[in-house]
Amino acid sequence: MNPRSGKNRLRKGFLMLEVILALAVFSIAATGFIVAIRKMGMVAQLAQSEMRITRIMESALSEAVSRPTMEEGTTSLNLVESDTEVITKIESMQDQLQNQDGQVLQEMYLITVTAHWIENNEQQERTARTWRYSRMYQP
Repeated sequence: MNPRSGKNRLRKGFLMLEVILALAVFSIAATGFIVAIRKMGMVAQLAQSEMRITRIMESALSEAVSRPTMEEGTTSLNLVESDTEVITKIESMQDQLQNQDGQVLQEMYLITVTAHWIENNEQQERTARTWRYSRMYQP
């Protein structure tokens, strides 16, 4: 019997164990990496959705504010491509708004833009508001 053959077998066994342990460590690291990439993708998708809704609402608010004359009323716009409904409501703030000296600000209007959409099978809603003096764009 050769004494070296026992050592070679033992060494081959340790080598196989080292390879198995290295694969286990690599698979754990790869799993963590895949989970991190998936979460980054979800966050990027959420940020893109937030930017889309923000742009839609900014556009609707800007359009309502820049009208030459203010009239009370509600308008609704359905955006088919993004499955979003945008409701713009303009209401007179008759004697409701005062400056810091207590003087009533007349001819002021409250503009409210509300967006409704479905994301992740849940109804979502966001609202933005601003005020405008009715004669702002008149000569």
